[in-house]
Amino acid sequence: MQAKQRILLVEDEEHLLEAIKLNLELEGYRVTTATDGKKALKIFKEERFNLIILDVMIPEIDGFQVAETIRLQNTEVPIMFLTAKNKQ
Repeated sequence: MQAKQRILLVEDEEHLLEAIKLNLELEGYRVTTATDGKKALKIFKEERFNLIILDVMIPEIDGFQVAETIRLQNTEVPIMFLTAKNKQ
């Protein structure tokens, strides 16, 4: 049996976090979540992931800074950015 692919999902909007997590789990992924940049970096240091899905606008440390910090430690793991900026 193959191990489940692991995803770190970083999103501060609870309803969006839960919806994405549920859909990924239904597809067979193992999802770990964080709601701010500081928690995301702590989790990333403690565990290994196959993919990181990262909101750009999150509390504590923004998504771009989180990605830069991760890249200093790991150049291989794919990072996918989420953004919901409104044009006005």
